[in-house]
Amino acid sequence: MDVARLKQSWNLVAAHGDQVPLYFYSALFLSHPETRQMFPTNMAGQRDRLVTALGHIVSNVDQVDRLTGFLRDLGADHRKFAVRPEHYPAVGEALLTTLRHFLGDQWTEELARDWAGAYQLVSQVMIDAAQEAEQVNPPWWVAEIVGHERRTFDVAVLTLRPQYLLPFTPGQSIGVSHPAVRAWRYYSPANAPRPDGTIELHVRAAPGGAVSSRLVYGCAVGDQIHLAAPVGDRLTLWAAGGADLLLLASGTGWAPVKALVEQVAAEGSHRRVDLYLGARSRMEFYDTDTVDKLTAAYPWLTVTPVVGVDPRRPGELIYPVDRAVADGDWRSRHVYVCGSDEMVGRTVQTLSRAGYHAGQVHHEGLGRYWYGPAWRTAVESSPQDDSGGAR
Repeated sequence: MDVARLKQSWNLVAAHGDQVPLYFYSALFLSHPETRQMFPTNMAGQRDRLVTALGHIVSNVDQVDRLTGFLRDLGADHRKFAVRPEHYPAVGEALLTTLRHFLGDQWTEELARDWAGAYQLVSQVMIDAAQEAEQVNPPWWVAEIVGHERRTFDVAVLTLRPQYLLPFTPGQSIGVSHPAVRAWRYYSPANAPRPDGTIELHVRAAPGGAVSSRLVYGCAVGDQIHLAAPVGDRLTLWAAGGADLLLLASGTGWAPVKALVEQVAAEGSHRRVDLYLGARSRMEFYDTDTVDKLTAAYPWLTVTPVVGVDPRRPGELIYPVDRAVADGDWRSRHVYVCGSDEMVGRTVQTLSRAGYHAGQVHHEGLGRYWYGPAWRTAVESSPQDDSGGAR
């Protein structure tokens, strides 16, 4: 297999932009129409995801260890889309058809063999990982909505009861899908694991978000939704040991931070925890009762609300990190950050300029990658992959 030839040919194909995934899916659905039902109605996000995945795989085809771990995670995760071993040849056929179309005269028998061999290796790793995952977890859990509270116009707090235990660690994210929507969205539970196995989600309806809008506006107590296995470890507490914590959150980024506070309480470690919780206006602090209960129960927890928009300073947005840095020097602590991409990016830049080192600042990766935190981590860890976007 000629790695350089694979990379060169992919770069030529990728230069055609959106035409590539459009042609690929057209070829796939025309030759294997039964696969169409596995994909969401709106294919825009799916097209971006294909190009990002292929670009990452080809860019790392000569780094077997890194690529194998990524593919194993991808194969196990694909079970929630009902992908079975017999689907892989159909995808491979559509891929080769697409490459042949865009490469034209540069498509040779040698290149065809290289791509066929590379795809065979990739698909076998994913198939094997999926089969191994079947021995540990189901493709998805069915969960009943036992609580649904609209806290603001676009934010709802849901309490879910999976039909059987879904183990997770505070700070991880779980995939969520409604049976009527062929799409998945990742949310971090807003609680540490509970004896009754229930899971609390804080959901903001995103403009055009099929899953989030359904969860906020189209669900009620008694409805059933699907949950996928937890992923990600960037927001978990294992790396912080017993250190004191600084938590910076805004909006529904409060959810995983709340879970971390509950974990600290369950551990009984008595570490100091200072939380700066932001919202654009006082009306958007949607979980104040819970915040008040936590601060009353735990003397080691201090919470500072930060209102982002000050009527006296129009056009100026205040972030939790701005208030925290002004209040003191937290460089002896591990810092956990959760919020919008804009908030996280601004926070990381501010802390870096203030002398905080990367190993003490914990946050999920940035970018619109629809497989959730594990996907973002894999893609962003590659220095050769410069694909990106905004969540």
